[in-house]
Amino acid sequence: MTMALKSSSLSKIPTAFASCSIGCRDDHTLPKKLQAISAAGFSAIELSMPDIVSFASTYFHQPVASDHYDSLVEAARVIRGICDTQGLEILMLQPFSNFEGWQHGSDERKDAFDRARGWIRIMEAAGTDMLQVGSSDSPEDQIGTDRQRMVTDLQQLADMLLEHTFRLAYENWCWSTHAPKWRDAWDIMRQVDRPNFGLCLDTFQTAGSEWADPTTESGLIDSLSEVELNQRFQTSLEDLSKTVPKDRIYLLQISDAYKPKQPLSKETDDSGLRPRGRWSHDFRPLPFHDGYLPVIEVTKAVLRTGFRSWFSYEVFDAGADGKGRQYELDEFAKWATEAHTQLLKECAED
Repeated sequence: MTMALKSSSLSKIPTAFASCSIGCRDDHTLPKKLQAISAAGFSAIELSMPDIVSFASTYFHQPVASDHYDSLVEAARVIRGICDTQGLEILMLQPFSNFEGWQHGSDERKDAFDRARGWIRIMEAAGTDMLQVGSSDSPEDQIGTDRQRMVTDLQQLADMLLEHTFRLAYENWCWSTHAPKWRDAWDIMRQVDRPNFGLCLDTFQTAGSEWADPTTESGLIDSLSEVELNQRFQTSLEDLSKTVPKDRIYLLQISDAYKPKQPLSKETDDSGLRPRGRWSHDFRPLPFHDGYLPVIEVTKAVLRTGFRSWFSYEVFDAGADGKGRQYELDEFAKWATEAHTQLLKECAED
């Protein structure tokens, strides 16, 4: 019998907001975003690399490349000071992508490990101990499907991080080439078998890989009847609750999704991005803001593991048509706080 989720056990869940999830104008600078996130009552941020690059370019009054680590490290130190002033912890650095699976001896593999060393330097400067790694979406003909190769690469990255007492939060991206589902990330985590390797679970990624499909008229995976689909998804959530230890979940990222008004093309775009990737980049509002994913059900499943750590709001809301929307920073951050309050209320069963 599943124990009810008591509201008293949910009341002290710490909250973070991803720095990449707020801002819709050029004048929405990182310092202004941090001020709004703090004023809305969040305790921490996920610091995104694009925000560091943008801030560094402003700080140094010239464009800074994403691999100019000396400048990015200095910028990260300044950002850390701003966060300290705003009473914000830097929960993690994100999103580290397309790391695992490259052929040994390839330029891509060398670049992946060079990036890892550079990002570790930035983590030290920013004062964060966690790196988010998204499951690779590099083409299959480039990284293959050999899971052991993925595991070996991730073991090496975890060991690099462990030298600094840093952690790796591995996330299944629903458009990933080799690990689109929570079970994939869980299986990889068990094989990596490192004490500093845990999961970054996500309401969008979980529902977006196993329940929803932005390329269909219904917005749902249509290879099954809706009844069968819901039954299968419910079984998956029950398995998550019973399988994943609470202390191996480092955070839960939260967002909803709009059902596209017109189904997205099933083809990759000019950059090679798959449809679920395009959907992720522009169609992810806060919960209770006209999305359609079963966010409450996914959140409950994670909570039933006993997890009571970070809820981090990571949204990419370009409006229901994906073409952009306008808002004020303080207003948007306040909406996120209200969504968190409502989500906890909906999850409580007492």
